[in-house]
Amino acid sequence: MRCADLTTLWRALRLFGGAVAVPGGDTARQDALDCASVKVFLALMAKQSSTLAALPRAEVCAYWVLSFGSHLYSFYQLHIFSKEHEAGLERQFQLEKGFLIWGHKKDPTDFEWSFWSHWARKSLLWTLLGHAVVSRLASFFIPKFRVTAQLAYGLLVACCAVGIKGLGVVLGHLGLSLAVAQLCNPALSWSCALLLLSTLHIPPLQEIQRSWYQTEEEYYLLLFSVAVCGLRFISFSLEHCWRPLEAGGLQQQVYWLTAYSFYHPLFFNGPILTFKDFLQQMQVPVKDRGARITFLSLLANTGRICVWWLIAEYMIHLMYMHTIQANETYLEILPPWALGGLALALVQFFYVKYLVLFGVPSLLAGLDGLAPPKLPRCVSIMHSFTGMWRHFDVGLYHWLIRYIYIPLGGSHHGLLWKMLSTALAFGFVCFWHGGHDYLQYWALMNWVGVLVENGVTILISSPLVYPSIERCISPAMRRRCLALISAFSTAMLILSNLIFLGGNHVGRIMWKRVFIQGWCTVAPPMLAFLYCFAQIGLEWEHNPP
Repeated sequence: MRCADLTTLWRALRLFGGAVAVPGGDTARQDALDCASVKVFLALMAKQSSTLAALPRAEVCAYWVLSFGSHLYSFYQLHIFSKEHEAGLERQFQLEKGFLIWGHKKDPTDFEWSFWSHWARKSLLWTLLGHAVVSRLASFFIPKFRVTAQLAYGLLVACCAVGIKGLGVVLGHLGLSLAVAQLCNPALSWSCALLLLSTLHIPPLQEIQRSWYQTEEEYYLLLFSVAVCGLRFISFSLEHCWRPLEAGGLQQQVYWLTAYSFYHPLFFNGPILTFKDFLQQMQVPVKDRGARITFLSLLANTGRICVWWLIAEYMIHLMYMHTIQANETYLEILPPWALGGLALALVQFFYVKYLVLFGVPSLLAGLDGLAPPKLPRCVSIMHSFTGMWRHFDVGLYHWLIRYIYIPLGGSHHGLLWKMLSTALAFGFVCFWHGGHDYLQYWALMNWVGVLVENGVTILISSPLVYPSIERCISPAMRRRCLALISAFSTAMLILSNLIFLGGNHVGRIMWKRVFIQGWCTVAPPMLAFLYCFAQIGLEWEHNPP
């Protein structure tokens, strides 16, 4: 790439930050600017990415073998450790009787997986199947009232799942958000939304809501539903402030906000779809829709979801990673390979879990003609904080960009403003998840990680630095250097995710055992394997299968 091209890319980066950061202005003009700047940016980035050197096939194969082999061997060592300490783990955490593998018990301590598995068996799978039937029948017999039928079904299921009082809470939040949105003031809408979300963490209100239900699981179902609906209320309010519905007045606003909020496949857990996307896609008449999902693709997607579910279940039958990470004593005595296996198993299980949790509702949304966000990308080929946020929870990422980062200006007002915009985005995610101390550390690590990666990228790509790099370092060696840098970033990324999944004690012990006690024995081979992971990630991105 020539120096002139790099200068153009540098300007495009600034244009990209500026063009999308015009909150409250002419939305039609802003959309045009966004589209033009994104096209220029993507074209130049595609040109830049094409310079990634192709490595010798034998070298790439070696990276694959080392990456895959390290996963299997570390998982095997964790499995051996789990079986050796099974009796102690069972006494402390009450392992459940397994049902997939004879002679193996099951680790039930991942709350999210156990919670949604319980609700899936109890009612959720049946209600999702009912939604598919109702939606298909309505599309065939009463296509003009298809959305109304989905709305009625969603309200009915929500009432049965969280009760009349729980439904009243959601409708109360909806009504208040709608009322504040009529003022067309984004600051007021945000204040209202944050106030409503904060009520989820007020102990007296929590106790009142708990008293409505016989089990703790029913209360948590309400909690999750209100939290996810809170994102939808923010989406509607800000879209209304920027561009109100053109026809129908308040009646149409109530109708579409209720249909959006109570759309059953996405109601309890997501993935997140913005109000703008939902409205545009749902307003397309049935007769004008293309066939998004054929019968064969439906069977294939259903089969993939079943495979992902089986993998998740096999993992918690063969490796007791969640019970081990909950006990500091076991974390301290884990052999190095088993310690690495624990870290990989925790993040891989989180990935497979969300393939299932997002895969089922996304499949049903696709049947209704919606285009849900892409499913998470495998965490083993994630080699940066930025990539993790872009490609894991894609719906949440787009939501944060559209409603927090862009309205705050992003990079439009310089580095400090970009840092503030990014910090507030991570701060909101921390608050939305509950704001606990370990979440604060996790958000801080991600914020610093993203800033450092962006800073290094801009520095290396600048016209003052890149020509020297291009002149002195071969393309293949530049790729290897990039993978080496990414290995350090990946190490911090995994550490931050372990804090998110297990708490501060997991991150503290991992840091001590790997980077303090094992700085010359554990850290070097770990970084070597992470280097292989990064090379596979780069290969996957630039030469997808």
